[in-house]
Amino acid sequence: MRSSATPETYPEPAIRAIDALFERAGLTRSLRGKAGVPADRPSSAGWKAGLPGRMRFEQTARQELIPPAPRVAPNGVQWLAAPGWEKTGWLWHGFSTRCGGLSRAYCSDSAQGELNLGFTADDDRETVAANRRLLVEAISGNPATPLVTLRQIHSNRVVLASAAEASREPLVKADGLITDAPGLLVGVQTADCIPILVADRKRRVVAAFHAGWRGTVKRIVESGVGRMRLAFGSRPEDLIAAIGPGIGPCCYAVGDEVVSSFESQFAYAGELFREVSDSDPVRAKYPMLFLTQRAPGHSEIGSGLHLDLVEANRRQLLDAGLKPKAIKVIGGCTSCQPEFFFSHRASQGRAGRMMSVIGIRP
Repeated sequence: MRSSATPETYPEPAIRAIDALFERAGLTRSLRGKAGVPADRPSSAGWKAGLPGRMRFEQTARQELIPPAPRVAPNGVQWLAAPGWEKTGWLWHGFSTRCGGLSRAYCSDSAQGELNLGFTADDDRETVAANRRLLVEAISGNPATPLVTLRQIHSNRVVLASAAEASREPLVKADGLITDAPGLLVGVQTADCIPILVADRKRRVVAAFHAGWRGTVKRIVESGVGRMRLAFGSRPEDLIAAIGPGIGPCCYAVGDEVVSSFESQFAYAGELFREVSDSDPVRAKYPMLFLTQRAPGHSEIGSGLHLDLVEANRRQLLDAGLKPKAIKVIGGCTSCQPEFFFSHRASQGRAGRMMSVIGIRP
């Protein structure tokens, strides 16, 4: 028979004895429901112990972050801007969408061309180069504005950029670019990973970072802000940041490798994962068809963990000293909004690339 007693009804020695047993097993008692810990808030302690401490979401709850209406340039390019950044008159910036270009590699025969900005195997190199000129023109007003990009390797390497790098071949291997040189744009490519743009309002320094889960675990954004401080004397209180569209927690299911990597690096790791319940109507109607002989929690069927990469990088910006109000989240999920974005995961590896750019007006 199940006891109706609550933890509050047990004497303190009994609670200590239970905690001792948990400690011997390498576990931690969940604090859900304890005073000062809301019952609906994910507990890191409970999460680490495999206890019910994760937030639960239905898989159908998608498009949690809706992007703002895109801006449409005179040349037809559609791009997203960070709210309020237009007040910084010396700053160029923008997050591209897939809309408004010349590529036909990833769209239907009847559709208009798309803005693929990556030199992918499926697309024509000259077409992609023309798309890049269209984006540069949309952001800066001049298609001849130099654009500096990287050969991205999912690292925490950050390099300083100048106009000379715009035509450099082969590209530098890194995942972050910083510059104080006026008249050029620095950019990172994404198709699910998170793009982050940072600007120093006082010293007029700008940066672009590419953060997939590996780069996030390696603290690419936190390291990048530190590099801005060392190289240019930037102060965190003077920085503003914008986190662009990427794969959302609604769609980004991950495995044990990712969970373990985040747990090893961040004390708040439990707050970055959500337990998403499978809402397949066939499984709901015929559950006996999906039974397995695996131990509970080890089956591939049922709920899974989804990672919130946007929140992970927002936390790094906060840890780097930025003020919460200085961080703008653009919104949008690249996986479940294919009409706006390219998604490597949703297209099973055959996708174009968006680009997020930032620069200093000459």
